[in-house]
Amino acid sequence: MTLLSVRGLRKTFGDNVVLDDVHLDVTAGECVVLIGASGSGKSTLLRCVNLLEQVDDGVIELGGVEITDPRVDADEVRSRMGIVFQAYNLFPHLSVLDNVTLAPRRVHKVPRAEAERSAMTMLDRVGLADKAKARPDDLSGGQQQRVAIARAMVNSPQLLLLDEVTSALDPELVGEVLDLLRDLRADGMTMMLSTHEMGFARHVADTVCFLDGGRILEQGPPDEVLGAPREPRTRQFLSRLVS
Repeated sequence: MTLLSVRGLRKTFGDNVVLDDVHLDVTAGECVVLIGASGSGKSTLLRCVNLLEQVDDGVIELGGVEITDPRVDADEVRSRMGIVFQAYNLFPHLSVLDNVTLAPRRVHKVPRAEAERSAMTMLDRVGLADKAKARPDDLSGGQQQRVAIARAMVNSPQLLLLDEVTSALDPELVGEVLDLLRDLRADGMTMMLSTHEMGFARHVADTVCFLDGGRILEQGPPDEVLGAPREPRTRQFLSRLVS
C-alpha cells in the first residue's frame, strides 16, 4: 500500500528553486533514504511532507488523502507523522520524560498518566528509561538524539521523517543512533530520511533517492543507486564521498 505519494512537487524561496517537479512514492513499511549534496533539496522535501513548508505546486497525499489541500488541518496531519532534525530541539529546563510527554499532553490533551505510560514505553524502546528524570544537558549527544526519536515516536506515527539525525554527533556516537534506526526499520516503521551515512543506506534502505538541483535524479534499490549508478552526477557525488 502506498502510504505517501508526492507528485510534481515544487518549492521556491524567492528566485531559488529548491524542489523542482519531485515525484516519489513510499509504501507502508518501506525505508526511503535521500542522499545528495548540501542544498540539493533533501531537508526541504522532508519539511514539505511534514507541512512545515508550504508547497508552491504539486500534490502530497498521505494514506490516499491530499494533505496539501489548504483546507486540511495541518496539526492533525502532523500528528500522524514524526519528524526529527539535526538539532535535538529538547527543552533544557524539562526532564527527559517531560520533553517526550509535552506534545501529547499540551497539543493532543492526553492525560498525564497515560502520556507518561506511553513515554516510558518508548524511552525503554530506545534504551533510556533510566534517564527519564534526567535533564538533556546530563545526556550525551547520542542519548539526546534518541530522546528526540522517542518523542517523535510516542504518538505511534504512520511515517517517521529524519533529517540528517547523525550529522551533529561525534563519530563515536553515530553508531548508537543508527542502531536504533535499524531496529525501528526491522520493526516495520515507515521511514524517510536524509543522510550522508552511505553504509547505513546500503544495508537498511529499500529505496535510495539521489537529489541534485532540487530533482530526484536517480532512485532505486541501494545496490543499483550506490553500487552501479546510471547517472554521471550520481557517480561523481559518490566518488567524492569515498575519495
